[in-house]
Amino acid sequence: MSANIAVTGAASRSRAARRNRRTRTTLEAYLLIAPSLFGFVAFLVAPVVIVFVLSLFSWNLIGSPQFVGLANYRRMFTDSQSWHALLNTAYYVVLNIPMQTVLALLLALALNRKMRGSKLFRVVFVLPWMAMPVALGVIWNWFFDPRSGIIDHVISLLGFTGPNWLTSTTWAMPVIASVNVWQYTGYTMLFLLAGLQAIPQQVYEAASLDGVNAVQRLFRITLPLLRPALFFVLVTNVIGSFQQFDTVFVMTQGGPGQSTTTMNYYIYQQAFQLFHAGYAATLSILLFAVILVVTFVQFRYFRKRTIYDFS
Repeated sequence: MSANIAVTGAASRSRAARRNRRTRTTLEAYLLIAPSLFGFVAFLVAPVVIVFVLSLFSWNLIGSPQFVGLANYRRMFTDSQSWHALLNTAYYVVLNIPMQTVLALLLALALNRKMRGSKLFRVVFVLPWMAMPVALGVIWNWFFDPRSGIIDHVISLLGFTGPNWLTSTTWAMPVIASVNVWQYTGYTMLFLLAGLQAIPQQVYEAASLDGVNAVQRLFRITLPLLRPALFFVLVTNVIGSFQQFDTVFVMTQGGPGQSTTTMNYYIYQQAFQLFHAGYAATLSILLFAVILVVTFVQFRYFRKRTIYDFS
């Protein structure tokens, strides 16, 4: 009888010790992730909650906020300028993302061939990304100036007359997109180059033995194996493109007319020029929802991507 009691007591102590170890391990894990968790809550969750609460108020940034319920949302759905700004933003994304991704892929494919000076070229291509967008906007504003800009000067040497780039409703948004393509292509190229270098050479050697040509290798081997890297750059670049503000602010101020007024710039106008902070918060919620939907669609599209394990 005493032996059974001793065995039972030992088992209870063992279970208690395991529980204590699990508790200690869990506490250690929470302590380790606490800084990141704090940053996530303080800089992502809390601002979203605050913006949503603010969207239920009317506030001019000076007086006391006045609760208006869903009035700002009703105004948003009837505000043609907000939808025009959203369409401008979508147009910018369509101009920016395909051109940027294709150019970055071509550069990554070229640098992946391990040609002489490839490391220097990597640095050169990434330098625009390291510059301040506002400073670049000022420089490119001068480049596209119709009177003293270098671009129109070169065009005139060829016997042509350049359009009024930044005062044309047709050309202003493509110019904005081209400036950002120039700035961020090198940054995107780095991620794609890392993805290319992770593809084992044995795969290409086996394909060569099977008589696969260069075009077939690109579409049947390189692009499928590069899909995880493409997924990352497309998601992050699309999110960044929907948040376009600084280049528009410096180069066109949303003009001519409303042709380059992106959603972020329209939010800025409502909040800090017209002092409609509550309505600006409502527009921010709309932009957040659009980005969330687009990102969800991208995740759905890439969810069935094949991950190849060559280990």
